[in-house]
Amino acid sequence: MLLTFDVGNSNIVMGVFENDQLITNWRMATDYSKSADEIGIFIHQLFAHEKLDVNAVEDIIISSVVPHVMYSLQHMTQKYFNREAIVIGPGIKTGMNIKYDNPRQVGADRIVNAVAGFKKYGGPLIIVDFGTATTFCAISDKCEYLGGAILPGIKISADALFERAAKLTRVELIKPDHIICKNTTQSIQAGMIYGYVGSVDYIVKKMIDELGGGEVKVIATGGLSTLIASESEQIEIVDKFLTLDGLNYIYHMNRPKKTV
Repeated sequence: MLLTFDVGNSNIVMGVFENDQLITNWRMATDYSKSADEIGIFIHQLFAHEKLDVNAVEDIIISSVVPHVMYSLQHMTQKYFNREAIVIGPGIKTGMNIKYDNPRQVGADRIVNAVAGFKKYGGPLIIVDFGTATTFCAISDKCEYLGGAILPGIKISADALFERAAKLTRVELIKPDHIICKNTTQSIQAGMIYGYVGSVDYIVKKMIDELGGGEVKVIATGGLSTLIASESEQIEIVDKFLTLDGLNYIYHMNRPKKTV
């Protein structure tokens, strides 16, 4: 089995692959204060709940945009799985030609998504990842990572609104039936959801224009992808586990040679 970690600013998403099939996945809050022991014991409990054998984990691969958790996470893989994890970063084979001015500035999750998106859907394509920040990535039909845009995530935007507007209270991020709403709660929900959909669609449309138009696939992933995609005119496919699939693909390009 392969154990994968997608470490984001808000959540760590874990997946277990067996024979290249994602057999289970979990999500936990990203917590800088967690020790290697706390993480290791928790993951062992998750395996036990799913009746999976931790000893069957042959390798581990990690994509992270949060450097502060990496010491504990890597120490955990050594202590609780007796494995040195593969970490997405410089020197890792991806098969992706990165056209960024400084390739080291591209988030690991964006590259992993690009690898998975191109393998699964071909190119050209645009990947929209709804995380703490919403990232837009453009990939050419020649497997080139061209660049993209970064938008504050919808939850960050909502938090800023509630913190700066004294009379506005926090609301659940659900889609109201109308855009002309008759109470404050639904008015905030309408503005947040439909306003965000408009921002996403406009950015995607501008990116398609810069790619020369024509057939450009648009894939969404991340926690709130289904909510936004349900109203988007540009998003074609929601692929919740795109990043985990990308980690599995990259693992096969970099898997350690087994010694006899």
